[in-house]
Amino acid sequence: MTAHQHDFSPHNHHGEKRTSYVLALTLVTMVIEITAGSVYGSMALLADGWHMGTHAAAFCITLFAYRYARAHQNDERFSFGTGKVSVLGGFTSAIALGIVALLMFTESLHRLFNPTQIQFNEAIVVAVVGLLVNLVSMLLLGDHHHHHEHGHDHHHDHNLRAAYMHVLADALTSLLAIVALVFAKFYGWQWLDAMMGMVGALVIGKWTFNLLRQTSPVLLDESIDAEYREAIKAALSKTARVTDLHVWKISGHHYSAAITLESDGSLSVQQYRQLLAQFDKISHLTIEVHPSPWQN
Repeated sequence: MTAHQHDFSPHNHHGEKRTSYVLALTLVTMVIEITAGSVYGSMALLADGWHMGTHAAAFCITLFAYRYARAHQNDERFSFGTGKVSVLGGFTSAIALGIVALLMFTESLHRLFNPTQIQFNEAIVVAVVGLLVNLVSMLLLGDHHHHHEHGHDHHHDHNLRAAYMHVLADALTSLLAIVALVFAKFYGWQWLDAMMGMVGALVIGKWTFNLLRQTSPVLLDESIDAEYREAIKAALSKTARVTDLHVWKISGHHYSAAITLESDGSLSVQQYRQLLAQFDKISHLTIEVHPSPWQN
């Protein structure tokens, strides 16, 4: 356990590089899909293009968060480093994702009651291209995303996760666009084009909620679970009385703890640190020890 180390940023340089590649692919595909959706009359394709456009902005947020965190990692203005910059990037991207879902649902609902003529063959080709680009983007981000989720350090880069979720949402809307266009072409179910846009918006909205639920507690300094806190108290209770205990996240995967004790003086502060070494979630520990009242 490191007592006074303040650099808790992920510094995911590999993720930053791959996100740059995905941004370039997204921008090109966005222009193609918005243009094709407008020309060929497909709401599903147009919604996918809008979706990718907002995601391009989200990727810019992702890259900014990485670079800002790296540039200011030793800035004394940040008490616990820039670890929460990545989390803030993920939260901001989730807000953008939610706005896209709302716009997609509203426009799809309008198209459901006011259908337009669709040029199916051209629209299907563009939708397939969009899906292929999304699959390539998922491969670029996916390996590193899962490495962080399941790797030895169990690091959770919320910024990279947000980028991955954006690409996954893009892939879903592309797939739904293809399904809707194929069925509309061969069975005359033109309403399905708008319906698939609505379904995609609802699924993306659910992903938005999940990402907000993951990042919000970190930004609001939510305490670690009660069981972990009770375990800390139990470890200290043999030689001291815990009068104040706070354990909260200072980045996506690091916790800080501030503990105040009343002790009989049998252990030093350093010995209390060693006693708490088993609690490896705590990266920054502050202990304040006061003499027990009965010693006065």
